[in-house]
Amino acid sequence: MAETSLLSRITVDPTVCHGKPCIRGLRYPVESILEYLAGGDSMEHVLSEFPDLERDDILACLEFSRKMLAAKSVHLALT
Repeated sequence: MAETSLLSRITVDPTVCHGKPCIRGLRYPVESILEYLAGGDSMEHVLSEFPDLERDDILACLEFSRKMLAAKSVHLALT
């Protein structure tokens, strides 16, 4: 799926989840889906837990986070 088509699945509405980026206006914040994936859940497991989500919704979350990181420089302290 094209990048712009994926990103169209991410919506921001001040009346939904306090304005956090969500999937298709549903109450699934991008942040929460990324937390599941970062915690080790597979895409298939997330989809089985949330049957109203689609594979492209998860890909949209990943693309959205990639775009946000590309747009902002993050400096980490080296230890």
